[in-house]
Amino acid sequence: MRGMSKPVSKRVAFVALGCAKNLVDSEKMLGQLAEAGCVLTNDAADADVAVVNTCGFLNEARDEATQAIREMVALKATGCLRRVVVAGCLVQRDGESLHEQVPGIDALVGVHNRDDVVRAVLADATGKGSKRKPCAFLHDYHPFVALDTGRLRLTPRHYAYLRISEGCNRRCTFCTIPAIRGTMRSKPPSVIMSEARELVADGAVEIVLIGQDTTGYGQDLGYAPGLAGLLRELSRIKGLSWLRLMYTYPSALTDAMLDAMAESDRVVNYVDVPLQHINDRILEAMHRRITRAQTETLLGRIRERIPGVRLRTTLIAGFPGETEAEFTELLDFITTFRFDALGVFPYSLEPDTPAGRMPEQLSAEVKDERVRRLMLAQQRIAFELGDGLVNRCFEVLVDGVEQDGFQPARHAGQAPEVDSLTLLANCNLSPGKMITVRCTGRRDYDLTATPV
Repeated sequence: MRGMSKPVSKRVAFVALGCAKNLVDSEKMLGQLAEAGCVLTNDAADADVAVVNTCGFLNEARDEATQAIREMVALKATGCLRRVVVAGCLVQRDGESLHEQVPGIDALVGVHNRDDVVRAVLADATGKGSKRKPCAFLHDYHPFVALDTGRLRLTPRHYAYLRISEGCNRRCTFCTIPAIRGTMRSKPPSVIMSEARELVADGAVEIVLIGQDTTGYGQDLGYAPGLAGLLRELSRIKGLSWLRLMYTYPSALTDAMLDAMAESDRVVNYVDVPLQHINDRILEAMHRRITRAQTETLLGRIRERIPGVRLRTTLIAGFPGETEAEFTELLDFITTFRFDALGVFPYSLEPDTPAGRMPEQLSAEVKDERVRRLMLAQQRIAFELGDGLVNRCFEVLVDGVEQDGFQPARHAGQAPEVDSLTLLANCNLSPGKMITVRCTGRRDYDLTATPV
């Protein structure tokens, strides 16, 4: 109608922080904002609204998130932004106290209210000097199961993360996830299958299954086939080449699950099993529900039932009260067992956890030194294992474009973002293409290879 102006679409800048589970939330929120008519931009200085999706798991993650929020609020103070929306785990953890920590936030969106992000973005800005209280979309907890269709993906087109569950029931003494994300809720198998088909139709040839505890899948639904049945169903999807499983809980990883992985050509021979420690006293203090003897039996079963499997784990160094002898036991264990990939984190004191209230908290210097010793030991192992692959042929998935004479790719034992790469010399292939290569050498943790 003449004389009436069309509404101007809000330009939205999005800052995505945190783990793969948080990345899925970011992709879903971006999809919702795009569907609502928002224009997405990488330049916060050219945006009307900035959304920061935060991680609140560890001190370092909270510091990173707070810094990103402060940067957006500072931009708003210069007039570049009209509104700052903060979402994610840090919001769920700290609630409306974030307004006091970082004045200038206009809206908060908790993890259980993720789908309110459009309302938070499109609401009227509080404005400088406004007495209106910033809006908050928060729930302490309710049984929310995220439906992740319609995502605007941030990963390359050829691989995608698929979250099969939300929350966790394990209650490890060092972990804040159950307090932030709630108890375990599995997506129905039909929903997962629908999301997987959507991702494959969008170009994904590799799907990475994630959750706080993937081995617990289906128990809350009464789904008897569990994770093993889900793996078999997903393996039947046409167009899917690789199916990768992450975040398996060691005491719940059954032979049925291992057999389902071994029998499928699409499920890669790769097991991510975060052990955290090996000493019995520390494992009990962590409430990990497994002993060293049971752990060693499990690892032996994995290698027996899945020939050629590559094993990845993560460890915590410097847990409260960890003695030098207990740490040495862990160091000797990884040196003897020889994991294909391993990550180590210094213990992070989280005040609201049982471990955070334990006596004998170790100094940052001790924790950092133990991390260094573990990583040096693993470096020697990784280099030796890499050298052992020279002149061997294997299939890789091209991961990116050529840079400095090498094109990044990954073999089945290299998970995206967390593991090393296979660097292809003198190649200019399309990302997502799968080819057979011969390993020609090693560059630190990465392999070098040429097409066969």
